[in-house]
Amino acid sequence: MPVSLQVLYPISNGSTFDFDYYTGRHMEIVSEYLGSHVQSVLVTKGLAGGPNAPPAYHAIASITFADQAAFDAALAASGPVMEDIPNFTNVTPELLIGDVLAS
Repeated sequence: MPVSLQVLYPISNGSTFDFDYYTGRHMEIVSEYLGSHVQSVLVTKGLAGGPNAPPAYHAIASITFADQAAFDAALAASGPVMEDIPNFTNVTPELLIGDVLAS
């Protein structure tokens, strides 16, 4: 069964996020270190949290892996990806790891 990793970057007072660095350099690092284990990647920039509501997140990255073994291998190789986070945000990301039930 496919496994999904959601990386959520919440907005708070004083939080910052460099989208140019994130979509350029950081996603290159993700590809370099995790790419062989990844099935798909979707990055979403927060625009709104609903009608007339500000977004709760700067961005959400959705990464899908073929199975638990591929996810585990990616996790083992993720050190450089995690170390790069302070280069584009001062936010501690939230994670959601789960089984993909529908796509």
